[in-house]
Amino acid sequence: EDRDTFARLNGEPAISIEVKKRTGQNIIETVNAVKALVAEERETWPQEITVTFSSDDSKNIRDMLRDLQNNVLSAILLVMIIIVAALGVRTGLLVGIAIPGSFLTGILVLSAFGLTVNVVVLFALILSVGLLGDGAIVVTEYADRRMIEGTHRSKAYAEAAKRMSWPIIASTATTLAAFLPLLFWPGIVGEFMKFLPITLIATLIASLAMALVFVPTLGALFGKPGAVDRRMVAQMAVMETGDLGKTGGFTGLYVKVLGGALRHPAKVVFMAVVALIAAWVLYGNFGRGFEFFPKVEPDRAAMKVFARGNLSVGEQAKLVGEVEKRILDLQRERGEMQAIYILSGKQQRRDDAPSDIIGAINIEFSDWDSRRPADDVLADIVERSKDLAGIHLETAKEEAGPPVGKPIHLLVTSRAPETISPAVAKIREKLDTMSGLKDIEDGRPVPGIEWELAVDRAQAAKFDADVTVIGNIIRLATNGLKVSDFRPDDADDEIDIVIRYPSDQRTLSQLDNIRVQTPKGLIPLSNFVKRSPKLQTSELRRTDARRSMTVKADLLPGVLANTKLAEIESWLATDAKLDPRVQITFKGEDEEQKKASAFLGRAFAVALFLMAIILVTQFNRFYSAFLILTAVIMSTVGVMLGLLIIQQPFSIVMSGIGVIALAGIVVNNNIVLIDTFDRIVKTASSPMEAILRTGAQRLRPVLLTTATTIFGLLPMVTRVNIDFVTREISVGAPSTQWWQQLATAIAFGLAFATILTMIVTPSLLMVRANVTAWRARRRAAKSAPQTAAAE
Repeated sequence: EDRDTFARLNGEPAISIEVKKRTGQNIIETVNAVKALVAEERETWPQEITVTFSSDDSKNIRDMLRDLQNNVLSAILLVMIIIVAALGVRTGLLVGIAIPGSFLTGILVLSAFGLTVNVVVLFALILSVGLLGDGAIVVTEYADRRMIEGTHRSKAYAEAAKRMSWPIIASTATTLAAFLPLLFWPGIVGEFMKFLPITLIATLIASLAMALVFVPTLGALFGKPGAVDRRMVAQMAVMETGDLGKTGGFTGLYVKVLGGALRHPAKVVFMAVVALIAAWVLYGNFGRGFEFFPKVEPDRAAMKVFARGNLSVGEQAKLVGEVEKRILDLQRERGEMQAIYILSGKQQRRDDAPSDIIGAINIEFSDWDSRRPADDVLADIVERSKDLAGIHLETAKEEAGPPVGKPIHLLVTSRAPETISPAVAKIREKLDTMSGLKDIEDGRPVPGIEWELAVDRAQAAKFDADVTVIGNIIRLATNGLKVSDFRPDDADDEIDIVIRYPSDQRTLSQLDNIRVQTPKGLIPLSNFVKRSPKLQTSELRRTDARRSMTVKADLLPGVLANTKLAEIESWLATDAKLDPRVQITFKGEDEEQKKASAFLGRAFAVALFLMAIILVTQFNRFYSAFLILTAVIMSTVGVMLGLLIIQQPFSIVMSGIGVIALAGIVVNNNIVLIDTFDRIVKTASSPMEAILRTGAQRLRPVLLTTATTIFGLLPMVTRVNIDFVTREISVGAPSTQWWQQLATAIAFGLAFATILTMIVTPSLLMVRANVTAWRARRRAAKSAPQTAAAE
């Protein structure tokens, strides 16, 4: 009964040993070393002892790495199928070399910096699959056209590398400019996501070398145009100098559509702006809202058991054991948990944690595809425990990504301590009436009583009673009186020797019966000691030198924190009527979300500025830079529509990174398109002809680079995972839930951006040409009367 805690694992008494790895050490190697040590020592232990490895992070890491590796293979396979189908086997394999070559270089850079492969690195590789071949596709596609026209392969690839070098360098530089600000992301989220820009920057720089050096070199040796026929040769000749009306197939259809758009370019641009506004309005009205980080199906969950009263360790263990019985009954019925660890008694608490916790229950679930969702399992446990009087349960799933605690977290501070408790009570009352919230807690003191023993010194002096002796006698009936200490031969620390009354005599009434030995004999303690109940003194907390309390709440499944926070803010601003000396600060998820949102906003602005510098340097025209950056803004239409289609909320972290990544990807096709236009317009008979020929020539590489990027992300968007070893197909694995929003933002945004590139961007070029022609006519009209007068 003197122990502070009781622990059980799966219903049996247990002692837990927690092991943490050193910084920089491989967790899988650490766990394997511990398991090897246990296996070696196990032979010397009694047979009735059972060893269970719980919360084994190495298993979760292996599973997630395996899923992401399978997604990498799926992405590469899909990309290669598209490339080979479009460019032929030989050319497709040349482009395919850029992907593993860039991968290996990126991993080599990570190793040089002392970084290890993790889930963020693997997703960065998945994201880069569709990007690494873009430069190689542009080079090989141009070389193919030159070889179809009769140029030797060595000269064709040399010309392609020289001709496309600056567009490829500029497009790669703008993509790097998008990811570069993410390297300076501060805080916990930045530590979590920093591997994404590092991996992408390393692999993209490697892909630049592959596209301009290795692929042209190999192409000069083994290059051969794919799927060459007379019709393709004729099509190439038409695109260069022939009659565009004779262009057939899909390219001919595109030329007709583009021609119609160029006759009304201002209307096309206006419709694009309307689509941008409409997409944001639609998402604001019918979307799923905004969240900080994606909600991922957890492998573990924790439950806290609360009860109030002066409970002994044994009483606390009994109450927590009642909850344990419900969980074990559920486990016998459904088998949805691998390990159930119960700890009751003295708990380690955070500074702002409630003080009435009597037990904690840690649950490790079975594999995600063999059980119900964690929300349903936890709700079932809470429902089965409702009949337990005096017990309150709180559930918390393992957080994906940076830990932020409960989504709703209000910090109440004031320099007038008497104003805090009423304010907290009013806020708590409001939260209790709000729908969508659960597990509401506040930092007010837990009600309790402590007994104050006041010694009347004057009365004690009449009996010659020593106050020190009085204190020692009282300790005999409470915590005990230390009389000596002892150090056993097999121990390094000393053990206190404490004496106190038997348990049946350690009561309040015993204090009234205790007699104190004095020179005048045994005198009842009650003659000069008065016992009175007082309100128990609780913890006092300060934040920034101000007295503070907290109010927290969790959310029911499907409820977004942003929605509830907006409701609370509105109530505080209008109906709360709190004391003006009280200050309310939103902490936790809302604080981290605002920090992440502010940083990503600044990062997006910096990325656009860096892109603008690169584009102005490349084209020496502000309009060309403005035109390309406009396409970046317009591409967010696809992001909003994609989230609407899959009914996912906009994640500030993941979707925000997706928008920034999309900005770096969208510019690539626009750079090559405008560069081609600047070359053709010098020899074309009119700007419209130059734009039509540019669109016809760049259609295939633009569609090809877009398709490779989208299909590379398709496994993540659809959450389909194919295991190439076991030949199993799964849908909705937790590893894909992490990245679905980011992949969706890029895939849908890029699909819409392709329409912008091939329709809206040419229309903006046509608007510039029309405005230039209008100014020329106006100047000519003004100069005509002056010329006539002079004559």
